[in-house]
Amino acid sequence: MMTEPITNSLKGCNAIITAGGSGLGKGIAQKLASQGALVFVWDKDKKSLLDMEGINAPYGSNIHTEEVDLIEILAVKNVYEKTLAKAKKIDILINNAGGSLHTPFRFLDQSADDWTRVLNLNLMLTVQLTQLVLPSMIENHYGRIVNLGSKAGRYGSLFAGANYVAAKGAIHSLTLQIAQEFGPHGITCNAVCPGAVLTPRVRGLLKERQSEDQRQKILNEIPVRRHGEVEDVANTVAFLASREAEFITGVLLDVNGGQGMST
Repeated sequence: MMTEPITNSLKGCNAIITAGGSGLGKGIAQKLASQGALVFVWDKDKKSLLDMEGINAPYGSNIHTEEVDLIEILAVKNVYEKTLAKAKKIDILINNAGGSLHTPFRFLDQSADDWTRVLNLNLMLTVQLTQLVLPSMIENHYGRIVNLGSKAGRYGSLFAGANYVAAKGAIHSLTLQIAQEFGPHGITCNAVCPGAVLTPRVRGLLKERQSEDQRQKILNEIPVRRHGEVEDVANTVAFLASREAEFITGVLLDVNGGQGMST
């Protein structure tokens, strides 16, 4: 858990983060809150949201939670309207929700339903929520959108299947288009593309789908000789969400310890 003292670099900013109750999303939410942002964390896991509400760090009061099933677009619209009414404006959107949903790795084993579910959670939720948030950002001539892409969407994956890879690749392309179209409105859009970040879910997938020798071989090919940690990604997202990053847009930023250039 991040425990650094609160700073004011994001003071006055209101942020939404999807799937922010645990794992990578939780780390990002805490980082934004620690820098002064008022952070609205959306997740369907009630227990994880209760844990977030119990944070005793100096920035705990900066975090508000909403329980919502993120694959139900009407529920997402309702919680957005509720959040906007409370916050009055949205400055930062972190499209973090996603994952392979433990669908089969091999392409020929993936069903049409496997593709629909993964595309809906990863890509279509990003599309729908971005469309909801943009009018508020346009009105205020300010916005920071950070999409969670993936090394998989740029280079393929050794443990997540083609549906996940395709969804993340589409998010990367969407990022570029949003950056071009809405830059004149003072809105930036970037994607952070992590390699394997050692959340409990990823640890489980690596153990399930790769042998110990395979895992060690991959680790040896990463120039910094370690996998990513939540803090590595959270720090990057927080910078792209900041005022200081106003001249950075349309970037697909690899956060993988140099793995992308060496494999």
